[in-house]
Amino acid sequence: MALTAVEGIKARSDFLRGSIVASLADTATGALAPDDTQLSKFHGFYQQDDRDVREERRRRVLEPDYQFMIRARVPGGVCTPRQWLALDAIARTWANGTLRLTTRQAFQLHGVLKRNLKASIGAINESLLDTLAACGDVNSNVLCTAVPERSAVHRQVYALAVAVSQHLTPRTTAYHEIWLEGEGSRVNVASRAEPPRGDAEPIYGPTYLPRKFKMGFAVPPRNEVDLFAQDLGFIAVPESAGRDNSKLEGFNVTVGGGMGATHADASTYPRLADVIGFCTPDRVIAVSEAVVTIQRDFGDRSERKHARLKYTIDDRGLDWFRTLLEQRLGFALEPARPFAFTHTGDQYGWQRTDDDRWHLTLFIENGRIEDRDAARQLTGLRAIAQVHRGEFRLTANQNVVIAGVAGRDRAGIDRLVSEHGLESYREVSPLRLHSLACVGFPTCGLAMAESERYLPALVGRVEALLERHDLRQQAITLRMTGCPNGCARPYLAEIGLVGKGPGLYNLHLGAAFDGTRLSRLWRESVDEQSLLDELDGLFGAYAAGRDSGEAFGDFLVRTGRIDAAPPAARPQ
Repeated sequence: MALTAVEGIKARSDFLRGSIVASLADTATGALAPDDTQLSKFHGFYQQDDRDVREERRRRVLEPDYQFMIRARVPGGVCTPRQWLALDAIARTWANGTLRLTTRQAFQLHGVLKRNLKASIGAINESLLDTLAACGDVNSNVLCTAVPERSAVHRQVYALAVAVSQHLTPRTTAYHEIWLEGEGSRVNVASRAEPPRGDAEPIYGPTYLPRKFKMGFAVPPRNEVDLFAQDLGFIAVPESAGRDNSKLEGFNVTVGGGMGATHADASTYPRLADVIGFCTPDRVIAVSEAVVTIQRDFGDRSERKHARLKYTIDDRGLDWFRTLLEQRLGFALEPARPFAFTHTGDQYGWQRTDDDRWHLTLFIENGRIEDRDAARQLTGLRAIAQVHRGEFRLTANQNVVIAGVAGRDRAGIDRLVSEHGLESYREVSPLRLHSLACVGFPTCGLAMAESERYLPALVGRVEALLERHDLRQQAITLRMTGCPNGCARPYLAEIGLVGKGPGLYNLHLGAAFDGTRLSRLWRESVDEQSLLDELDGLFGAYAAGRDSGEAFGDFLVRTGRIDAAPPAARPQ
């Protein structure tokens, strides 16, 4: 079976070097060489162009307005105030003056020009963050619950998330040669008669994985990382009641989740992960490596749309996967332990953990941190970082936590939050607090419809419908993506909108509020008015017929308006 073109690019790349150095030196264009646009993802950045001006530039016989998105990897979503300030400075110096928080607890910088890539990536590394493997056919940023109630449990889970991230980081020296040690430290592979010496990828091999790979750690009852959307997940199980529940007993292991799909292609689909067993904390790294190497060896390299772990498992069977995993591990997973999730959203405002530290979760709409009108978010968070003595934690819902605040410092943080218009979490509706959008237009090359720029206005119109039905205070998850690839996890939203074309979206309904059931496609290619008409009727029925405490998605399933998608597997 023929391999995809990307497989050939990786095989010829000399462990991800390609001709990136030559591409950076070429001042005749703002773009990279075509093959290098694939390899750049492994180094943590994507080539994009401003699609708002694409047609105008074509008419003027100009090349597209090329620019780059850089993603800084932040394992577990935790960074220091110094690192926050470094990213803020890069955003204002070389990017478009904004920071974006992603659904994978990472930072994105938009609008970086080719001539500023090296300086930007170098500055990220100087802060002791990096961009290596933030994208590409490797394990990407490892998620971790941001603020569980028990701080001792969080420390243990977060430490394992970081350890797994480090263990699965590519070993190639190309990253340091290109971005940190100066140009010309290695000549381009095309000019060498002999293959390079010294590079090896003991986990990934020379062609890495067939596609990207996503991991997450969740601490029940919180599921803001959407654990069942991950290729590989670990559900923390504290020691049983009556014992020391500040310690971990271990983790339930999940495999095979994924959100990506392609319109009109039934062979692609979102899938919830399966719970396959339990492992102790000392075996988490071994399990992670074994799952990754199975996907390396058996994932589909002939069709990229079919190359995620979920398809490997569905094609070969979960029993096959479990058997092979345990063969590679040399031990069997134990039966899964009971667990329960209650929600996928963030808990806003101040929270106190059992180490007597305080944590303030702020709402950042769609993750875009910028100074706009009275909400001077970028300036305000910079001011907080200059005095904060704890850490920042990014959430998988595109928000930020000012974490580890001593009680005596709360008033000062509150003052800065108020001065800079960062208090929106106190004022906006639960619907808006539970909304997510991908970047979409104008920079994402895959976008078919608006998302980040459109969702705030649409939420306002949906809020008006909820107000009409006396539902404004009802928490409902609403997520929008500009294409079906699922970066904002729309298939796990009670209301999911997936871009189909300009102004048109597929409407998905009926997911579980706790992230354990997928939505179903309700209507295809709806415009705004059709969407609002559909929701108006459904909200009216929900207001009249819901049970006490019943979530919107659960109501749609219970009343037969939506056929229930199979829930995530539960231990018996």
